[in-house]
Amino acid sequence: MQNNIFSGLFVGQNFLTLKEVDSTNNFLKELLSNSKPLPEGTVIMAENQYAGRGQQQNGWHTEPGKNLTFSILLKPHFLSITNQFDLIRAVSLGVFDALEPLLGEKLKIKWPNDIYCENYKLGGMLIENIVQGSQIKNSVIGIGLNINQESFPVTLPNARSLKQILHADYDLITLLSEICRNIEAWYLNLKAGNVAFVRKTYLSRLYWLNESKSFKTGNITFDGTIRGVRDNGLLVVQNNNNEELEFSLKEIEFVH
Repeated sequence: MQNNIFSGLFVGQNFLTLKEVDSTNNFLKELLSNSKPLPEGTVIMAENQYAGRGQQQNGWHTEPGKNLTFSILLKPHFLSITNQFDLIRAVSLGVFDALEPLLGEKLKIKWPNDIYCENYKLGGMLIENIVQGSQIKNSVIGIGLNINQESFPVTLPNARSLKQILHADYDLITLLSEICRNIEAWYLNLKAGNVAFVRKTYLSRLYWLNESKSFKTGNITFDGTIRGVRDNGLLVVQNNNNEELEFSLKEIEFVH
């Protein structure tokens, strides 16, 4: 591990860069199981991640050296399993705050934790919790963000990078430092008990909030409006019959 330019109290103070790895989450989980205790806030960054994963085992495509692919270790012992979605909120808000100075009002969080600019996906995250009893012992937070990549496979029609949107190159370490600083700030809000503030802010930045849009569940497509997110993370969509329907991950698809 090496010293670095990270300005936060603990996120990024233990920092390791890898040339190539299958997945930074896998690498960090292996470190957790094989070595002496790792300090909270440890960050593992890979120049090339060749088997990155999104939610539900979705693949994540990234061009070596062009994007941010990294994992953060947090130890949210204060968080019960029933409130684990609050960690998703806090991390999403941290990424959002780091990118908002560049992208402004076009930036949104697509439920549960994708980062969108208008209708294009800039990145996402995969949070893997290691549970002990009813508490979360360790959280391994994998984040992938498209930064300087100039083209994507046709299989990813809605993927975009910062460079494609803003026509400039960005320093990966500087951006990573900003993301880690902001994630730490939101995490500390959560730790201090400011849960209502975290939930309210997350909701206010949600993609398609209070807009009439098309959704798909199973084989059924319907028009509805996102009205909220339950404490446990379920998405609340109001249909045309004014019924509030709740959906968990992969139960609902956003139809563009």
